[in-house]
Amino acid sequence: MKIIQPNLDGKNLKIGIVQARFTNEIGSAMVEVARKKLIELGVADEDITLATVPGALEVPLVLQNMAASEQFDALLAFGAVIRGETYHFELVSNESGSGVTRVGLDFNIPVANAILTTENDEQAQVRVVEKATDAAIVAVEMANLLNALAEE
Repeated sequence: MKIIQPNLDGKNLKIGIVQARFTNEIGSAMVEVARKKLIELGVADEDITLATVPGALEVPLVLQNMAASEQFDALLAFGAVIRGETYHFELVSNESGSGVTRVGLDFNIPVANAILTTENDEQAQVRVVEKATDAAIVAVEMANLLNALAEE
């Protein structure tokens, strides 16, 4: 049996990031944490491209355009949807999550969805470092896995 081992070497990988600005403080912090982790994993800073959008619902469209460009090995989605008093939280959470997933499947590209969905700002702030770090690791590992599978 052939086993493809996890590969966290980010050298020569091109990474696209889309950040929702609606919760800018949280999204910006996530981008910076992920950027540092990507560089630590070997991704060159000049191989990381950041695009910002107004909110979580706009993230999938830009991810889709990045994926269609075939310039990236993996994509990351950052932002936060904080529960309010209306149904809007469920709509934004569900639709943005579905759209992010669909981009990965439609374009056969890893997309690490790190759009937080929390009850309040404090919960989001607590999750910034862990989620952003995990997203960077997932992006590199999955890009390398798909590249390895393509070579088979």
